[in-house]
Amino acid sequence: MAILLDADSRVLIQGITGSQGAYHARLIKEYGTQIVAGVTPGRGGEEVHGIPVYDTVKEAREYAGKIDASMILVPPRAVKDAAVEAIENDVPIIIIITEHVPVHDTMYLRALARQRGVWLVGPNTIGIISPGKCKLGIMASFLYPPGRIGMMSRSGTLSHETASNLMYRGLGLSTVVGIGGDPVVGTDFVDLLPLFAADPETEAVIMIGEIGGNKEERAAEYLQRNSFPKPVFAFIAGQTAPPGKQMGHAGAIIEGESGRADTKASALAAAGARVAGSLEELVEMVASVFK
Repeated sequence: MAILLDADSRVLIQGITGSQGAYHARLIKEYGTQIVAGVTPGRGGEEVHGIPVYDTVKEAREYAGKIDASMILVPPRAVKDAAVEAIENDVPIIIIITEHVPVHDTMYLRALARQRGVWLVGPNTIGIISPGKCKLGIMASFLYPPGRIGMMSRSGTLSHETASNLMYRGLGLSTVVGIGGDPVVGTDFVDLLPLFAADPETEAVIMIGEIGGNKEERAAEYLQRNSFPKPVFAFIAGQTAPPGKQMGHAGAIIEGESGRADTKASALAAAGARVAGSLEELVEMVASVFK
């Protein structure tokens, strides 16, 4: 079992004929994920790595049958239309890999997705991987062995490093969700915590946050209000970031006293999470529990 995606998931790639779409479609297919269709308007009837391409999501559903998730890899200006099309055709999980999506577009999509009961992950995410079962993202899959630890992260790079460090300690992951590094994203830590809590194959959860916004504080409030049944480990990147300067992601900026690494870490620690000061310490803390 896993959260969101598993071995039975049937997926669609919107933008599959583009250079990035075709490249990642090949890697995702080689991983064993069931890619049943691709969509690029005007390119219907073609194939990419043996995957049939359709002009619309509606056509893909008519000919390919059940679709459990879609990955969107199209230019920023086209993301809104692509995601709306997937939402209106009842695709239950939509993962937006694209960077530089206008914030007002994301806000519209998030509201529409929640209204329709659709999981919207991203934008600016590495995607989702349930190791050994299903990958729908752009992560290097060899870094993500199967195991019993769930991970959710604002940073793709830090996800890769943490997964690699866990692998070298003989530990693996149940599901990894990149929530994305933008100021506004479709799925947050608070949305994922109940799923990990209910997953019998997840025995602990890692949360990788960063400066900016209040996503980590909201997660701390959730942990304070609810009796979370599994250990939660956290690391907050950007501990030496100067106020008012954007660091890496669009959402990683401290505004006055808001969004600081130390306040996020303190809130999570007060809520019962085990907070590490570095990625190395994070892995040591997790490894000590799983000995």
